[in-house]
Amino acid sequence: MEKSYQKAIKRIVLIGAESTGKTELSEYLAKQFNTVVVPEYAREYIENLDRDYTYKDIERIALKQLALEDEYLQIANDVLFYDTYLIITKIWFRIVFKKVPEWINQRIKNSSIDLFLLCNNDIPWIPDSVRENGGEMRDKLFKIYQQELVNYGFNYKVISGEGDERFNKALEIVSKIIRKKNNENE
Repeated sequence: MEKSYQKAIKRIVLIGAESTGKTELSEYLAKQFNTVVVPEYAREYIENLDRDYTYKDIERIALKQLALEDEYLQIANDVLFYDTYLIITKIWFRIVFKKVPEWINQRIKNSSIDLFLLCNNDIPWIPDSVRENGGEMRDKLFKIYQQELVNYGFNYKVISGEGDERFNKALEIVSKIIRKKNNENE
């Protein structure tokens, strides 16, 4: 009988306020490492609503995001990038609705993310139909996300700079993490 095993996939999350380049950066990194990105479901969901979103909508988004993670884990190579994560959803709940489902805290606490790339607000905010938090709120969110990462004890690095500088810094950090993880597994 053949044994089945789960390959060890490095999990790297891009986190940050709106319009900090998470999608572009996660897609760039996935291309560099010949793998996939768990896409952000919230944007698609909210863009297709013909009403204001509710607490239940955000919970549906969170659950779908988890389902997408499971789906993309099956097709990822050695690394899986995330264009968003439950910490962002948790803060969304807290800011808009002043309460957070307890299961989200538990899921974050029990996660096995290898690295968070916290995208700094040093690139321009570009408004669109679903973005709500420009201006000073971006700075506030950056600090909140950073504090959440510290509180959970997660490994994180701040990504700053524009254009190639930002991409190269992220690529260098991820390459080091992957090499380190591979050396630990040998």
